[in-house]
Amino acid sequence: MQTSGQVSIGATVILRREDFQELLDALRAQGYRTIGPTLSEGTIIYDEVTSVADLPAGWTDEQGPGTYRLRRRGDDALFGYIPGAHSWKPWLRPPLQRLWRARRTDDGFEIIPDKEEAPRYAFIGVRACELHAIQIQDRVFTGGAYVDQTYNARREQAFIVAMNCTEAGETCFCASLGTGPQADAGYDLAMTEIVTGGAHHFVVDIGSKAGAQVMSVVPHRPAMGREIEMAQCEIAGAADHMGRKLNANGVKELLYRNLEHAHWDDVAARCLSCANCTLVCPTCFCSTVEDVTDLTGQEAERWRRTDSCFSLDFSYIHGGSVRSSSKARYRQWLTHKLATWVDQFGTLGCVGCGRCITWCPVGIDLTQEVATIRAAEQKAEAGGARQVMGD
Repeated sequence: MQTSGQVSIGATVILRREDFQELLDALRAQGYRTIGPTLSEGTIIYDEVTSVADLPAGWTDEQGPGTYRLRRRGDDALFGYIPGAHSWKPWLRPPLQRLWRARRTDDGFEIIPDKEEAPRYAFIGVRACELHAIQIQDRVFTGGAYVDQTYNARREQAFIVAMNCTEAGETCFCASLGTGPQADAGYDLAMTEIVTGGAHHFVVDIGSKAGAQVMSVVPHRPAMGREIEMAQCEIAGAADHMGRKLNANGVKELLYRNLEHAHWDDVAARCLSCANCTLVCPTCFCSTVEDVTDLTGQEAERWRRTDSCFSLDFSYIHGGSVRSSSKARYRQWLTHKLATWVDQFGTLGCVGCGRCITWCPVGIDLTQEVATIRAAEQKAEAGGARQVMGD
C-alpha cells in the first residue's frame, strides 16, 4: 500500500476503509472544512464531519411518497444511504445572508458592504444527481451577466468528493434524466464504495489536479481491472433498480400544450402549498429581500433569505398575488422545472433525486403527474384519430 506519491488525473486507485480518515485529515490539513453525511434526529443530514465516526456507518434509509425512515444495514457501509432532505445548496448559497449595512451620517448615509471571506468546504459524498444540481446552479448564479458573488466565491473554493450510487431508492429517477447514478464530471475525486466478500474499500477516480494532490498524500494503491469492473457492475445495478421513471422526451412542449389541463385541479386538491418540495429541491433558488432598521434609526440592513414560489406572498404585487391558487403555484413550479427552465438556462431544472416526492406530506409524485397528463393527451389524440377514420 503506497503512502505517498504522484497520482495523475484520470487514474483509478483503491482507498481502504481503514484509510478513509487519512483522506479527511488531508483535506482538513489543506484548510478545508469537511462537510458530509451524519445522523441527526432520525435522519441523515449534511454537516461538518471531522472523523469517520461521524459518518452514518451501517445505516440506510427507506423512502417513499411522503415517507422516510432510517434502518440498519447488514454491513458497515459508510455511504449506504439514499440522500435525505438536505442538499448542498445551503453551503454554497446561505439561506439567510446580509447583503449590506447602511449607517446614517451628517450629510446622508454610507453603505457598508458585507465582505465575508469565502469558507473552503470539502463536500464528502456528493451523489451524481447532486453534482448535476450544483452544475445547474452554476449556470443560474454564474452563467449570466449578473454573477452571485457569494455563490461564486464559495463555489470556486469547494472541493468535491463524489460518491457513486450502488443502490437506488423508491423515489429515485436520475437514470431517466441521465444525471446518475454515476458521477461523470465536475468532481475532484469520485468514489464507489465496495462492501462484499469481507472486503471494504473505495474505487477512486481522480478528476482534477486538486484531487490528485490530495490523494497523493493518502494511502492508496492502483486499482485492478476486476475491481474497476465490480464498481461498474454495482453502479449499473443501481441504474436498473430506480423506483421511478420520468419520460423527458418532449416534456417542455407537453406542459406548454396543457397549461389548462384538468389534472392541475386534481393536484391542487391534494397540494398543501407547504413548500417542502422547493425547500428540499437541490436546484430551487427562489429568494426574497428584506430591509430592517435598528431602534435608533441610525443603521439599516438588507437581508436575502430563501423563499418559495409556493408562498402566497412570493408573487404579490400591488393589488394582490399573481398566483393566488394552489393550482397556479404548483403548475408554476412544475412547468418551471421541466419547461421554462430549459428556455432560461438550457437544461431541465430537475435532476431526478426524488426528494420532492419523499418529503411531500401527501406524497405528490412529479413523475406520476407528468405521466398522467401525457397519457390523457395520447388518449385524446387516439380518440380524435378514430373519429377521423370513422368519418
